[in-house]
Amino acid sequence: MTTGDAPARDSHHAEPLVSDAPLPFAELCAKIHDRIAAFLDANDVSPALKSVQDQTRTSLAVLAEALDKYSLPELSLAYNGGKDCLVLLILYLCAIHAKVTKSAPSAPSAPTEPIQCVYIQAEHPFEEVEEFVVSSVKTYSLSLLEYAKPMKAAFADYLHDTPSVKAIFVGTRRTDPHGEHLKHFDPTDHGWPKFMRIHPVIDWHYVDIWTFIRHLNIPYCNLYDRGYTSLGGTDDTHPNPALARESATSQLPKPDAVNGSSNGIGTPKFRPAYELVDDYEERLGRDR
Repeated sequence: MTTGDAPARDSHHAEPLVSDAPLPFAELCAKIHDRIAAFLDANDVSPALKSVQDQTRTSLAVLAEALDKYSLPELSLAYNGGKDCLVLLILYLCAIHAKVTKSAPSAPSAPTEPIQCVYIQAEHPFEEVEEFVVSSVKTYSLSLLEYAKPMKAAFADYLHDTPSVKAIFVGTRRTDPHGEHLKHFDPTDHGWPKFMRIHPVIDWHYVDIWTFIRHLNIPYCNLYDRGYTSLGGTDDTHPNPALARESATSQLPKPDAVNGSSNGIGTPKFRPAYELVDDYEERLGRDR
């Protein structure tokens, strides 16, 4: 996978959660479930990890409720390779294993079909994001349909192409645009294609997302190691200035620069995304 690497000192697991050699779907779900279960069972953890344990339990309960209300063909996940939907994907796979184990504890059987996902591509996508989405499809056994059009039209086309889908998991968090008043289960607004939006990570903080990713050693898109904290398109996304290593007087990269690595005198270098703390600084690298 095209991934970023977290320093080992902050990651409880030295072995990455997934590798370039995909596991059979049932084994993948079981491995993810076992690692998360061990994480949740851990005692005497730091306040940061305790917070993420609590958030994880809440999210798994929302996912379990969704899996009780809807069949797998009725569920899909909005996936664009970003950190939030990556965490949501991992939790979803964990919840699927828990569901099938609960349903048939003596002989659990994971679904044989890949889980359904929809990828709404940015107008000017990063190559690194595209590569990570492709690798995710292979690693996590995703049945992913891609749409390069505005969100409303993309969802309309997706529901037309997959008429069984009634609910879509979305990785929106409370501090995202339009996320302030969302609940765990929210029907789409008037004028939008009709489906249930499910927000299992709505109350996670930025630091919770990165604590989860790094503690479980989940591979992620390598743009995050270059100072990007919120991923859009190449035309509206830059490394986050709050993570610049140089003085505040340094110039940000030009829009056609893919990352904050050195490509000329005065170009700043940036600390990795997981070093940011404040939720409200997350989108400082976005033009919109």
